[in-house]
Amino acid sequence: MIRHIVLTKFKLETPEEKIAEIYAGLSQLVEKLPGALNFTGGRSESPEQIERGYMHGFVIDFDSWDALKNYADNEEHKALGGQLVENAIGGIDGILVLDLDV
Repeated sequence: MIRHIVLTKFKLETPEEKIAEIYAGLSQLVEKLPGALNFTGGRSESPEQIERGYMHGFVIDFDSWDALKNYADNEEHKALGGQLVENAIGGIDGILVLDLDV
């Protein structure tokens, strides 16, 4: 299984409603794509408070690297990813992506 982890430093002026809208779109996309499972996302509530500005994140599990590639190449994903970049501090520099083989 591949665990896709995305952390974002959103601009201060990005309302929580906009973030929730982007995450809802990603969740709906995951429900439609074969091999994509378990979208989970939201704002950090960590008691450690060492997010370093990455206050929002999401995780999606994929049953294979091919399923992750299918997601990455999907036009709806690209549009939603564009919204993440548009609303992140510094654009793509405000986003971290990790893919772990678990």
